[in-house]
Amino acid sequence: MRRFSLTCALLMATVPFIGSAQSASEAGPYKVIKTAKVGGQGGFDYINADVDGRRLYIPRRGMPAHITIYDLDTLGPAGEVPDVNGHGAVVDPKTNHAFTSSKPVVMWDTKTLAPIKNIEVQGNPDGIFFDAFNQRVYIFSHVAPFATVIDSKDGSVVGTIDLGGAPEQAVSDGKGHVYVAIEDKANVAVVDAKTMAVTAHYDLQGKGGTCAGLALDVKNRILFAACRNPQNMVVLGADDGKILASLPIGRGTDGAVFNGNTMEAFSSQVDGTLTIVKEVSPTKFEVEQNLQTMPSAKTLTLDTKTNHVILMGAEFPPAPPRPAQGGQGNPNPMIPGSFTILVVGK
Repeated sequence: MRRFSLTCALLMATVPFIGSAQSASEAGPYKVIKTAKVGGQGGFDYINADVDGRRLYIPRRGMPAHITIYDLDTLGPAGEVPDVNGHGAVVDPKTNHAFTSSKPVVMWDTKTLAPIKNIEVQGNPDGIFFDAFNQRVYIFSHVAPFATVIDSKDGSVVGTIDLGGAPEQAVSDGKGHVYVAIEDKANVAVVDAKTMAVTAHYDLQGKGGTCAGLALDVKNRILFAACRNPQNMVVLGADDGKILASLPIGRGTDGAVFNGNTMEAFSSQVDGTLTIVKEVSPTKFEVEQNLQTMPSAKTLTLDTKTNHVILMGAEFPPAPPRPAQGGQGNPNPMIPGSFTILVVGK
């Protein structure tokens, strides 16, 4: 997600919803139920909900760089980790160890917020993923090594993985399989979590490209790949990569989640829309709603306790129109104090 760093800002508020997903009704069960204009300085990329610890983690990049932490229930400030210039943060709830995708990777204690150690890694850390299956943290880079794997118990580097391309979002089935969206190759890499070997690449066959979001229905073993060009959510089998459906989404997706409680997949877009896909059955999928959120609210996280989807965005001065395809942002600086957290629910 580094190409959409907020140091170059994101998207203008004047850009309308663009793309074939426009045909779906904005009416639906979801709405923005809460906003919190928390302000603060620095760009932003990933947002992460620690459901067990009831904390929301948002790294703010730039000057001053730091990890901002909010109460997941109230969105009130809950602390910060200073001097960390990272893209994303994850938490191991068993050890209370947290990590950020930075160089070096910073490991800290979620209870005291005290740094534990710096972990030297190669490449250009961007995405980050925690797999509870064997308590490992994946640091993703768009250049080699594409993935560095860290043991969340002690912060040791277990090894690296050549994913064959630029990784974006990852998901785990909790049974030893990690799936990674490969942005520049239009495929999904399948990784054996035990051996750290790539066992397959699922080609999206032109149904979607430049995929930046990936979600998983663990129960029915179905992947949802959110792509920018074509602007589609490609639905495929997690065991064989068979494409089950391809549905239109908004412009500039940069993240996806699946809620097993409601059987819905969500894709957040830089154009200020949230596309919601309903899994009617393991073989039937439909666009349930295209919800207007906030231009620049391109990444998201899921609170499975409340079934709320949480996004973040900011306000920017108008910018020249951008192409319908892709996820290009606004070159103008963010309006000071406009950084906002949004909560979407029924």
